Formats: sequence, structure tokens, C-alpha cells
Amino acid sequence: MSSVAVLTQESFNEHRSGLVAEQAGGSSSAGDEEAPAYKDAFPPLPEKAASPEGTQEPVNAWTSKIRPLKSSVITQVFHVPLEERKYKDINQFGEGDQAKVCVDIMHKTGAHLELSMAKDQGLSIMVSGKLDAVMKARKEIVSRLQTQASATVAIPKEHHRFVIGKNGEKLQELELKTATKIQIPRPDDPSNHIKISGTKEGLEKAKHEILLISAEQDKRAVERVNIDKVFHPFITGAYNKLVSDMMQETGARINVPPPSVNKTEIVITGEKEQVALAVAMIKKIYEGKKNATTIAVEVKKSQHKYVIGPKGNTLQEILEKTGVSVEIPPSDSNSETVILRGEPDRLGQALTEVYAKANSYTVSSVEAPSWLHRFIIGKKGQNLAKITQQMPKVHIEFTEGEDKITLEGPTKDMQMVQSQMEAIVTDLVSRMDFREISVDPRFHRHLIGKGGANINRIKDLHKVSVRIPPDNEKSHLIRIEGDPQGVQEASKELLELASRMENERTKDLIIEQRFHRAIIGQKGEKIKDVRDKFPEVIINFPDPAAKSDIVQLRGPRNEVEKCSKFMAKMVADMVENGFFLSVPIFKQFHKNIIGKGGANIKKIREETNTRIDLPAENSNSEMIVITGKKENCEAARIRILAIQKELANITEMEVSIPSKLHNSLIGSKGRFVRSIMEECGGVHIHFPTEGSGIDTVTIRGPAEEVEKAKKQLLSLAQDKQTKSHTAELKAKPEYHKFLIGKGGGNIRKVRDSTGARIIFPTPDDEDQELITVVGTEEAVREAQKELEELIKSLDNVVEDVMNVDPKHHRYFVARRGQVLRDIADEYGGVMVSFPRSGANSDKVTLKGAKDCVEAAKKRMLEIIEDLDAQVTMECVIPQKFHRSIMGPKGSRIQGITRDHNVQIKFPERVDGPGKEGPGKGGPAAPPAEAAVQENGEANGEMVEEPAAPVDPAAPKKCDIIVLSGRKERCEAAVEALKALVPVTTEVEVPFELHRYIIGQKGSGIRKMMDEFEVNIQVPAPELQSDIISITGLANHLDRAKEGLLERVKELTAEQEDRSLRSFKLTITVDPKYHPKIIGRKGAIITNIRTEHDVNIQFPDKNDDNQDQITITGYEHKATAAKDAIQAIVDELEEMVSEDITLDARVHARIIGARGKGIRKIMDEFKVDLRFPQPGAADPNQVFVTGRPELVDEAIDHLLNLEEEYMADVNENESKMTYMKPTGDRGASSMDEGGRERGSSKGFVVREAPWQTGSEKVREAPDMSSSEDFPSFGAPVAAANKASPWGPKRF
Repeated sequence: MSSVAVLTQESFNEHRSGLVAEQAGGSSSAGDEEAPAYKDAFPPLPEKAASPEGTQEPVNAWTSKIRPLKSSVITQVFHVPLEERKYKDINQFGEGDQAKVCVDIMHKTGAHLELSMAKDQGLSIMVSGKLDAVMKARKEIVSRLQTQASATVAIPKEHHRFVIGKNGEKLQELELKTATKIQIPRPDDPSNHIKISGTKEGLEKAKHEILLISAEQDKRAVERVNIDKVFHPFITGAYNKLVSDMMQETGARINVPPPSVNKTEIVITGEKEQVALAVAMIKKIYEGKKNATTIAVEVKKSQHKYVIGPKGNTLQEILEKTGVSVEIPPSDSNSETVILRGEPDRLGQALTEVYAKANSYTVSSVEAPSWLHRFIIGKKGQNLAKITQQMPKVHIEFTEGEDKITLEGPTKDMQMVQSQMEAIVTDLVSRMDFREISVDPRFHRHLIGKGGANINRIKDLHKVSVRIPPDNEKSHLIRIEGDPQGVQEASKELLELASRMENERTKDLIIEQRFHRAIIGQKGEKIKDVRDKFPEVIINFPDPAAKSDIVQLRGPRNEVEKCSKFMAKMVADMVENGFFLSVPIFKQFHKNIIGKGGANIKKIREETNTRIDLPAENSNSEMIVITGKKENCEAARIRILAIQKELANITEMEVSIPSKLHNSLIGSKGRFVRSIMEECGGVHIHFPTEGSGIDTVTIRGPAEEVEKAKKQLLSLAQDKQTKSHTAELKAKPEYHKFLIGKGGGNIRKVRDSTGARIIFPTPDDEDQELITVVGTEEAVREAQKELEELIKSLDNVVEDVMNVDPKHHRYFVARRGQVLRDIADEYGGVMVSFPRSGANSDKVTLKGAKDCVEAAKKRMLEIIEDLDAQVTMECVIPQKFHRSIMGPKGSRIQGITRDHNVQIKFPERVDGPGKEGPGKGGPAAPPAEAAVQENGEANGEMVEEPAAPVDPAAPKKCDIIVLSGRKERCEAAVEALKALVPVTTEVEVPFELHRYIIGQKGSGIRKMMDEFEVNIQVPAPELQSDIISITGLANHLDRAKEGLLERVKELTAEQEDRSLRSFKLTITVDPKYHPKIIGRKGAIITNIRTEHDVNIQFPDKNDDNQDQITITGYEHKATAAKDAIQAIVDELEEMVSEDITLDARVHARIIGARGKGIRKIMDEFKVDLRFPQPGAADPNQVFVTGRPELVDEAIDHLLNLEEEYMADVNENESKMTYMKPTGDRGASSMDEGGRERGSSKGFVVREAPWQTGSEKVREAPDMSSSEDFPSFGAPVAAANKASPWGPKRF
């Protein structure tokens, strides 16, 4: 017969207190009176209550197999202990990273997760869904919400494939089942270690499963022993010591399933003898413990965790001390029964330990309105920190929405903490209040303000807390909490703001989107000024991508009207200033419009208040754009045109043409008017703005060309007015030049004979073959006919031959046939073929259209005639001027060659010791001693003929420039070359100014040379000369000389100013004040330097006069700077320095990240703080320097900070201690007097089930009796009497 004694906590306490005394003797009636009834001492468990019909049930009543209907949706609960939680921030529960992870897991797996926080701050997660979804969610929870540990398990390499399984299915199943990550080494890796990562519980399960797989495959002996799970703790021993000793002693591997795995099978592997020995030892332990006595006690579910202890350490401790196993029901079970199993004489001690652990902590609550919770907690938990510092083992829990605070901690501390909390609550209730006001949700964001500006101001001003519901709640209620007066004032102000918003007005302004950017400003500075002017008006611009013209204003009616008028005026000014006009100015005059250093253009811009934009230098455009008010633009235009008129023979003429004809005269994309401007030497023709109704057309340019353009324009206008007709025809682009003819001769004949206007395409036109004919119908018809005949003749390809003397062949084919290419371009693509080099032939073949061939032939004969009449002329110019004559990239010499149609050849440059170059003062180079061998041997052999005498007056070969061409053209070109020879003038400039004229790295002198197009030679420093030479064209020298003297004048003025600025002043200042005068990062001294425009020099480290500060600058400014420094010194001398003791652990927090915190304190209190250096004698000593009253305030502030931060430090240090009980709390087996408690003598009850009706209780039952108290699974002799426990089932 087996007995399970169920003790209540009360009866146990009575037992411990000696209320139930042992009955050594006496009458049985006295025993009955004193012994408690069994039902009172051991009330039955509700779920275990025996059925009245229990004794009549058949033995196999529950053995029939009933197949339950299983739901496709299952629910599992997982518990994550605090020490294994990845996100431990208690204040962030329900939000932050943990919540995001849970939402992500739900999306990924399709399972539903519900989180709850246990009182020990562990996390309980209920997962619902289909089985595979729940398993996947479990794996995700373990990997993402629990801290991960890792372990390795070594099994033979040949067993790895059995762990992996077919297609990896076994491994996947194992990972899902244990919620771990299992990494198996690759086949080529010699390692036999399998790495497992996951939670501690998962590691144990996975390790057990892998070892089981390995054991099954192991060729050595494998023995499986089925032993009831409840006896496993006796086999493993406390902290697994016993099983480890057995494995070490036997050499066998013993795999006992961990407590979390519900398996009874113990697997032993190894050599047969080892396995047999291990099995014998295990069975021996089992045989010794299978008759162990068990008792069941009721312990509140909330106290189970204290019995278990951190990581089960308390259970192991009880097992180690008493040899008794304590069985705790699973956390997901509602049962409160704890079962103790062990030797009868040790159960009492174990029971004492269990109750000691369970009662070491108590739980109580304090009533407090939920809205007061955060005030009770205080800023950053500082109020609670004061309590928890005194009672670190007490845990205080606030539940959102509940009007109570839960306290949990050691019983002896609870009363004090509860009284303190009740006092805080009473105090806050008496002096705190709250109010809820109703405001339309559409005004909430305006109450908050930009970046929370409005609501933060109200909070700070009235010292209250304001909760505005988020938009998704769509709630009208705004809650205000804090001091009653502050709550009243804040609610009044918020209601006034809301009332004002209800009365506000919204107005839409129509402003063209092109003005939006201008109104806002480049960085928003302009719209900021408008908003500052009308702070109560909210101005919203549309998104640029929306292309909307509506600007919305919202605010009080009067302010919105004022802002609307102001912005309308801004737009009107922009429209007025947005007028622009384009002024055509010949490109060569643009630099004159700009002026020296931009002087002219700057003056025009300032005086007319306009913006003037010139085209880029590399642009072909001649248009200068003027932007601003209309009248100002006109004034600027007149001034720019006046500059052009002064520089050239430019005339301006106005022609009256009906405005209705303007578009037809301009033509498509300006084709007609552009053709007139090109034909007439690039005149500018300006038509009035379309729709203006003005008939006046302005023509500007050289007088002759203007007159010519006027005639053409009037003629075209007359044609358009009488009977305008247009025709189009096409011709290959290569024919166009031939159709136009040299200088427009061919096309002019057609125009004169027919009276029609013929327009050819420009390079920018898409259709390069299109030719347009404009005029009367008859004229257009005739011109079209002539042009078609010309084009037809061009399409008629012929071949002709002409004779050209071979000596001229080279001219035509030189420079890769440039001359021939020019002829082909001009005469309709005629192909000209010369005989090959070396062939003694003068036949030249021409192939192309007949007319083109004839014209090309004629042009070639003209060239030959020029070549025959060509002469060679020499021009002697010293070689040092050749580079100047050529100009940049040979531009000047190319111009002379083109204008005079001559060829110019410069001699080879002679480099030697005697050469003369620009700015070089060497002697003249001696004549060449040996003549250059142009023909004959060039091997350096000696010529025996005597050298001819050299004429000293003869020009040097390197100075001779050779010109080829017609005589009259060569003479004109020689004059042009001589005009380009630079001349030199000298300017006297004081030697001390030379280095300033040269400038940094020669930048100053280069700028002048580029600006005036001259060469300026400054003498070497060692010459100490005042003479500067200027070399250049005669017309440039005067401007250059004037510019140089102007620069000298500026430098002289600067020199005088420098002399005044070099005044020096010294001030004596104690070196200890120097850092204060300099300021952080030099801020103070830089400010003094900038404000007074002086240079302030502090003494060097090695300087003898460490107290001397030197000030350099203007005398009056140096004096002012000295006074400013002296004022700082006077203020510093009034300061005091005090030292205080601050705990070194809070120094870093006071200093802040990168010193941000300490800077804020120093700026706020205007003091200086000095913290100790590492290794200082007193690490807690801090110095505060400043004015006495400010030093006191700063010290108070620092001490307050220390108190606040120390609370956090202490809280962090003791956080784990007070949040979860330690393993040895109340674990002593000693009584209050320090004496070891003796074992229990027994516990006597009456009316127990094992007593017969007439049997009286005289002594405690014999627990050593195997009949009365059998062990589970042990064989029991048959009994003749019926058992009070009901029919036996074993």
C-alpha cells in the first residue's frame, strides 16, 4: 500500500511551532482531542478528488482507446527566463525592438503570438496556429528573443550522416524540435565535433538527441534502461556529480535525458564490461531509491520560482543537502502541489528548506491611480531608486491601466517598502491633479506645433504633463496631469489655442510656381523672414512635383489678410523685377562691356539695379540678357549700346513694317531674318515682342551693312505684303556652296534676275537639303526653275583633264590635301586627282558636275597663276620677338596669312649661351662659323675651301622671316608683321614694392600681363634696381604703364596702413589666467582678435616672460583689445575655486559624450569644472571655479546630479539581485538560535484513511512499512482487506 501525505502550509507551520506535541504516553482520548483531523491537515486536491464511484470502477475503465478529435490549430506556451531574454529593457515592453521582432515572426510564419510579462520579468509567449507554423515560430522566438549559447558534441565521424538523415530531413526535424541551429562539419573536414547554438534548454535536448542517434549507430554495446523520470535526479545526483563520477569510474557514456525532455530511457554506451558495470550501478541506485517516501505539499504557484531558484540551482542545492528530490509542476500547469521524494528521515529537513525558500518572499499591493504611476517612478526612476537602494531585494511592478502597484520581495523588507509607497501615493494624491479636455483631433497637430514646440513650451511653463492621443485613436480627449494650478492654467491655454484655431481662416493664394523658389529663398531664409513677421500664420507651399500654383495660408483672420497682402506685394515686385530683354552686342566688344576687372559691368549693374548676364566665351551667342524692372532694363540697354557705339562705327536705324508681317519675315525658327543678317555682315535686326502691336523694327551694325539690310527687309516686306509665295526644293548639301557661289555671286544672279529670295539651311536645321524660295508667285517659279536646272546639271557628272606643272603639285596636295578639300567644298564636291609622286606627268583629272568642274578648273588656274607670280620676301625681326608676333597658338600669324593670302615661315629657333630672349641681357650671338649643308653630304667632313668672310652688318639667319606670295601682298604682310614687333618702356617702382607686385607665386604679375597683353620684367633681387621693364605692342604699353602705376599707388597706401597696424602693446597677465582668456578652442581670444582687428600673441613655453601678452594692430584698436583682456582678468580675479567630492563612478555621466554634459553645465552656470586625471590621489575630488554665487549654484547642481546618477549606478549594480532571488536566500537549515534542527519525530493525525473505524491514534504511522507506504512500481503483497485508497491498480 502506497501513501502520499499532503501537507498544507498552515499545518506545517503548526508542526514547526510545536503546536502539535508528541504524545509519549497518556490516554487515547487525549490524543484524539489534540491531534488534527486528516481532512483538515491534508485537504484533498480539487483535480485529484476521488470519485464516489471510484471504488466500483473496473480496473480497466480508462484503458479503452478513445481516439480524440484533434484541432488543426494548436497552442503552445514558451517561457523565456529573464537571464535569457535578449531585450531586457522593462520600460520598453510592448514597443521597440522586441515588438518589431514579434510582428516580423507573425508575418513570416503565419502563427499568432501573445506576449505577457511574469513577475520575475520572464517572458511568456503563447503561440497559436498550425503545427508547422507553431514549430517555425518557436524556432524564430528562440533565435531572436532568447540569448544564444553554444555547445559542441563529439560523435564518431561515420555517425554524422545519420544525424543529417535523407536529404537533410532528420537534421531539419531535429532543429525544429529543439529550436536550435546545428552545424555539422563538412565531409572533408576531419573534425568530429558538431556545433549546436540556441537556448540552454534547446542545447540539452539537441545534445541528447544527437547522442542517442550516435549511440544507436555505435558498434559498441548500447544498453537502454527504463527508469521512471522521478528517479533520474537520484541517478544524476546534485549538479550531475553522481553520473559524472559513474562515467569516470566505468568509462561508459551515460546519457540521462534532461528534465525538459519527457523520456524515461537512460542510454549507456561503451565497452560491454563498462556498460554492464554502469547499468549495475544505475540499477543499484534505483533499487535503493525506489522505496523512497514521497510527500506532497501545497505551495502557491507564484512561489514556485523561489523553490526552483535561478537555473534550478535551489532544487540542486536541496538535493545535495538532504538527498531529497523536489518535483515542481510545469509552469503551464495550474497545479500548486510540490512533491518531495527521499528518505523518510530527510523529508522533514527538505520540507523545511522548501517552505523556507517559498516563504522567503511575499507579494503585496498598494492602491494607486494608474495616472500617478509615472510620478511615483519619477524622472528616470529616481523616486523608486531611493527605495530600491535601501531595499534592493524588493521588486516593484507597475501594470499599465491598473490602479495598483505590486510589491514583491523579502518578507522582512516588505512592510517598510509598503509604508513608504503608501506615503508617496498619499502625498501625490494630495498635491497632484489631472484634467481631461475635449479638442477636435484636427487641431491636435497644431497644438503640438512644429517639432513639438507649442506643447513643450506649455509643459515647461506650467510644469505639467500633457498627453495628446495619436491620430489613429481619433480621440477628442487630451489629458493634463500635474500640479492643480498648473493643470488649470495649461488646460485654459490649450482651450484658448483650440478656440482660436476654430476661429482661424484658411486662404488660398494663386502664385505662379516659378515664383515659389524665389519667395522661399535659396535656403529658406526669405520665407523664414515672412513667417517671423507673421508668426501666427502657417504658410504651406505645394510640392514642386505637383506643379500647383496654390499657396495656402492659415491662421487668425486679420493676420491671414495681412500676410496675403504682403505676399501679393512680394509677387508684384518679382513680376516687375522679372522683366528681361536681350541686347545683341558684337562679340568682340563684350570684353569692353565688362571692363577692367569687371568695373564697367559692375557700375552699370549697381546704377541701374539690374542683373546683366553675358554669354560664355566659348559660346557663339552675342546676346546680353538684362533682368530687372522695365525702366531699369531700358536704361542699362542704352548704356551698353552706347559703349558699343563709341568703340565702332555702329549705326542704328528703325524701319516701320506692319506688325502683322513680322512673323512671316522672321520665318520658321528665324530662318528668313537670320539669312538677311548673315548676308549683310552680321547686322542685328530686332523685332518688337509678339502681340505688342509695335511696327518699328531696329537694325544695328556698320552703316553700309545696315542700309543693305534695310533694303532687303523692306523688299521682302513688300513682297510679303503684295503677294507672298513660298516654294521648297532639295539639293545635296555639298552642292549648296556651289549654288551660292564665291561671295554669294551665283545666288545673287538668280535673285537679281528673278526678284525672289533664296534661303539655304543653317548648320542647326534638321533638314540640310531643304532650300526655300520666297517671293511673288512668278519670281518664285522662275527662281525655282533656274535652281532646278543648276541642280540637274550638278547631277550630270563629267570628267575633265587639265595640265598643271609638277612643281605646283606639292602646293595642292600639301597639308593632307587641304587646298583640294577646300575646292571640293566650294564647288559641289568635285574630285581632283593628281598623278602619283615620282610619276613624270602633268595631267590632273577633275570629276563632278559639269558646271562645278568648270568652276573648279577656273579656280585652280587662278591659284597656278598666283603661284607663278609668287615672290619670296624676307623680313628681319629679332628672334626674341617671334613668339610675341605669333601670338597665342599662332593666332596673330594665322590672321596675317589669311588676310593677305601669303605664306609665312619662321626660322628654326637657335638655343645657345649667346641667345637673347625676352628679359635676358646676354651679348649678341656670334655668327655661325659653318654654313648649313642644305644639299650634299651631311656627315661632318671637312670642306677644304676657305670660308667666305662674314659681314658683321648682315642679319642673323635666326632673325629672318620668309614670306611667299604676290609681291604687293607680301609687302602688306611685312608691314603687318613689323606692326606686331613689341617695344619696351621702363617704369620706376620702389624696390621694396617689387615682391608685392609679383604676388604669391607670381600671381600678381601674371594677372597684369594677361590683362594688358604685355610682358613685365622685374629685375633680380640682388640688383636692387627700381626699374621695371614693360614690353608689348605700342597700343598696349600706355594702358599697362597706367595700370602698373595704379598698382604702385595702391601698394604705397597699403604700406602706410601696414606701418600703422604694426603698433605693439604688451599687457602683464598671470599665466594661470591665459587658458581662460584663450577660451575653449580659442573662442574668446578669436572673438577679441576679430572684434578689434588685432593680432594677440601669447608667450611660448620656453619664453622667460610667461606673463607678457603682446597685442599688435592700430594703436586705438590695440588699446581697446588690451582693455577687453584686462576686463576678463579683473573678472577672473574676482572668482573663487572650491573643491567638492563627487563619486568617481558618476564622473563619466556628468562629463557626457565628448564633454557635452560638462560644457552645458559650464555654460549654464558660467563656471569652470576640473575633474581629476587618471591616477590622481583623490579620484573623487572635483574643482569648481567661478563667481562665488555661481560656484554655489553649480555645486548644488552637481551634488543633485550625483545623487540622481548614483541611484542609477546602485540600481544597475543591484538590479539582478532585487529582480530575482538568489539561490541561498533563506536556505539555511539552522534555526533562529543557530542550532541544527533535528529530524521530525512524526506527525500524528486522526480520521486518516488508513485507520479502521475503531482504531485510535496513539502514535505516528510507521513510514518504514512497505505495506503502508509502498514505493511506486514496487510489488506489494496481496491484502485481504480493502484499501481505504480504493482499488489497487498496480
